[in-house]
Amino acid sequence: MTIHTYANRARAALALGCLCVCASWTLAPPAAAQDGGQPAPDAAGPGEDKVLRVCQDPNNLPFSNRSQAGFENRIAALFAQQLGWKLETTWFPQRIGFIRNTLRARQAHSDRFKCDLVTGVPTGFEMAATTHPYYHSSYALVYVRGRGTGLDGVRGLDDLLALAPAQRGKLRFGVFTASPVTEWMLKNDLMSQIAWYQIQSGDAEQYPGEIIEHDLASGKIDLAFVWGPIAGYFARHTRSAPIVAVPLASGPGMKLDFDIAMAVRHGDKAFKQRIDGLIDANQDKINAILAEYGVPLLDQKGQALRPSRQAGIP
Repeated sequence: MTIHTYANRARAALALGCLCVCASWTLAPPAAAQDGGQPAPDAAGPGEDKVLRVCQDPNNLPFSNRSQAGFENRIAALFAQQLGWKLETTWFPQRIGFIRNTLRARQAHSDRFKCDLVTGVPTGFEMAATTHPYYHSSYALVYVRGRGTGLDGVRGLDDLLALAPAQRGKLRFGVFTASPVTEWMLKNDLMSQIAWYQIQSGDAEQYPGEIIEHDLASGKIDLAFVWGPIAGYFARHTRSAPIVAVPLASGPGMKLDFDIAMAVRHGDKAFKQRIDGLIDANQDKINAILAEYGVPLLDQKGQALRPSRQAGIP
């Protein structure tokens, strides 16, 4: 399987909520065939009743949860405030069928859609029209500081390969299926050391950050490759072990950084323009929110937008 295939699968994964990508994140998500063609537009149009209806996952920090504690919750609330609209959320786990059951689903006994805005998809997502990107991030390597695995001081993939073969051979890697680092693992004869994690477990109570908060912290694995926002957030919030998250740079044949946008239905052009305007006008505020969650932010050249010396990120 080529790196391009892995990248494409990774993009689809992020779009469905992991990303790791939950990563993302051209884009033929597994759910595409199930979600069919484009629905007829809402006669009233998004926002005609001054309500911003967003589609979000109820248990997927740092992105969103029912307590409105995720950065996507915060950004949606910012947009609603600036519009002077009420904010309503349709909750559905970001699994196969997410778009069908949210953005394309109508309210019972009504022509109105359940929600009008998905707050996190890869740019170019085929199942909807994507807005201007509102952040650009990368995968990260995550490990526990001071555990004696030889990882202290590792700042990238080259540092991993520079470890003594005997030391490197003892490491247990946590990797999500469809991760773009899989090809790198294959090229460097590390596949036998992988503990595989499913992007979509089917259990709505599970969330991608468990790979860090539970398995990495407990020593079940020695390091993990995860989507940067997940890495940065759980590096800050895992209390049982000192977590280090190292954002990774893309290399020849290996794309590790991605643009993330929002999504609306293809026919809602005026609404898309409104959201584009909100993103553009509030980019500094959006970046500040993302920084609070430890999201590694990159420019289009893959360079950090700001110093990455923050809690958990060397």
